[in-house]
Amino acid sequence: MSSAPRPFGAFVADSAAAGRLVVQPRMGFGDPGAMRTGLERTRAATATTVGTLTIDSYTRVGDLAGARGALDEGTRLNGYPIATHPLAVTRALLDGLHDADFPVQVRHGSARPQPIVRALVAAGLDATEGGPVSYCLPYGRTPLRESVAAWAEGCELLAASARPGSVPHLESFGGCLLGQLCPPALLVAMSVLECLFFAQHGLRSVSLSYAQQTDPGQDEEAVRALRRLAGELLPAGVDHHVVLYTYMGVYPRTEHGATRLLEASARLAVRSGAQRLLVKTTAESRRIPTVDENVRALETAAAAAALAGPPPAPAVRACGGEVYAQARALVEAVLGLHSDLARALPAAFARGLLDVPFCLHPDNAGRSRSVIGADGRLRWSDTGAMPIRPDAPADSARLTADGLLTALHHMAVRYDREPSGPVAARPPDRLTTRPTA
Repeated sequence: MSSAPRPFGAFVADSAAAGRLVVQPRMGFGDPGAMRTGLERTRAATATTVGTLTIDSYTRVGDLAGARGALDEGTRLNGYPIATHPLAVTRALLDGLHDADFPVQVRHGSARPQPIVRALVAAGLDATEGGPVSYCLPYGRTPLRESVAAWAEGCELLAASARPGSVPHLESFGGCLLGQLCPPALLVAMSVLECLFFAQHGLRSVSLSYAQQTDPGQDEEAVRALRRLAGELLPAGVDHHVVLYTYMGVYPRTEHGATRLLEASARLAVRSGAQRLLVKTTAESRRIPTVDENVRALETAAAAAALAGPPPAPAVRACGGEVYAQARALVEAVLGLHSDLARALPAAFARGLLDVPFCLHPDNAGRSRSVIGADGRLRWSDTGAMPIRPDAPADSARLTADGLLTALHHMAVRYDREPSGPVAARPPDRLTTRPTA
């Protein structure tokens, strides 16, 4: 058995120094046996991996009684109920797996994360993700101020769990606001702002996220901007890295389309200097993936990353272009409101200085809009009160309901297309706009 668990951030940094992209599944099962099998197979994959405990929907919304009832009735849950299973069960689940060679992160989706943080800390884990905005606005109607207060407490609980050899780690989900159709500058700004919030509340190891969008060139620019802003704005002594999410919107329906999109995200991670990749599987458009499908996705991404060659030199990765300029303006506008981000973030949304397109949360102004340009890049058609200008072409058509559906399925249709054949357009079975952790 390996030594005691290595800090999550240190594991990723060591892997990057060795030229290996860390790949990670989104995987959660209610049954401890199935969950352990998932972790075992993730660890054994032909890839550099970290494990994931994705938490069930009852626990995400604080309905621990519902989670308990589901377990008692033998109902299949869509994740691991970490705050409901006895502590001894979770510790046994991790025993012999969670160590220096295999960190495990808890991913959840909760606007009120305190019970989850308490449970993961008690089980000997110290890595999770989310954020006061990114796990509030897309996920329900919890008032933003309540989420901010809950996340401040959650950060402090996690930071206080530090022990010799442990550096608690928190990843911002800010790079995936609604999962799709959000121009990169806002995703970059939110990741930076949430990680600054985490640092204000005691965390010394963080990761900044970005979700693959519609244009690889724009995405590469965005990740570079994120790296640059993190280096400029995070306090000295705060360890950080960038994690890329394989496309979080409506996913290709065909196996070849899903595989091509996953491979594209792995190449993007290498080109842009991201150090960790959250993968998706060929089953994403239809159902919860199996362990085998998750492992296949991990190995596919790792192979694509290895074939992509070495990442560019740091000087090449340091630029950021127009995404950097827009993101910097958004971050500075928020920081100018108050030095305490627990006050600045709600105030920024109240004034519309941050405004997520197509987000229906009551605390979001809802005045911003985006379009996919003819060149494939996401553009702002309306920025509301945000301190940036619209950059969509003046002759861009106003987005209709049909246009929104077309935009939501843009990547699925594009990657499902046969390499030399026509686009096989088909009506969607359903509209899915909520991302998963």
